[in-house]
Amino acid sequence: MQVIFIHHSCFLVEVDDKVLIFDWFAGDRVNGYQFHGVIPEYEPDTPIYVFASHKHQDHFDMDVLHWAERYKNIHYIFSKDCKLSPNFLKKHGFLSDIREKILYVGACEKYKVKDLEIETLRSTDAGVAFYVETNGATFFHAGDLNNWRWEGAGDLINGAMEKNYKGQIQRIAKKSINIAFVPMDPRLEQYQTLGIDYFLQNTSAEYVFPMHMWQDYSAISQYKRKISNAAMAERIVEITHENQVFEIQEE
Repeated sequence: MQVIFIHHSCFLVEVDDKVLIFDWFAGDRVNGYQFHGVIPEYEPDTPIYVFASHKHQDHFDMDVLHWAERYKNIHYIFSKDCKLSPNFLKKHGFLSDIREKILYVGACEKYKVKDLEIETLRSTDAGVAFYVETNGATFFHAGDLNNWRWEGAGDLINGAMEKNYKGQIQRIAKKSINIAFVPMDPRLEQYQTLGIDYFLQNTSAEYVFPMHMWQDYSAISQYKRKISNAAMAERIVEITHENQVFEIQEE
């Protein structure tokens, strides 16, 4: 199995004959940043599944729909807040049958797309998080589901955030998770690792990739050194740059 960190919260997973892509957006979409991640080219008949957790510009880009012009076996799983009307799609030149390739999903629901089993969680920000099972492997992509504790937000708001985050993670706490992608946003400063702390302590995820780091990966190695439980620290995958490729050994 191969995992590619494209950029920000976008990861690509190659599992057997299929490709899963989470939260892609073009590198020039976010003001003040230039991301450089590149999606590899595949054979036109490759089964490709494209996920978008919500419509924020650093997680969703409608240009992914143009990929259907090259890949006939492509499927889109989008949070409902990404919904595009038929007239909008037609006006922007997308294929006439593109709507048939899109599944819009809500929070706390279960779906089946071909041989993918998908369960959604409710984000603490916008949209959903994804738990995906296929080919005997399981994946979790949090989107913007995180314990977003902001300095100055107040105990009431931060307390509700923590409660909601922990409640959602408990929904998957006993599930098998081979690979997880979890926010570790440096903008949270002293609270940067609150969400990933709880995730590591309450799930059995084998490989945990920090994400949503705004091109600053310096805290990952520091975080790993700070964790007293060596086995837990080893589960964290250290990201250093965009387009980084990881070979995951399957049990």
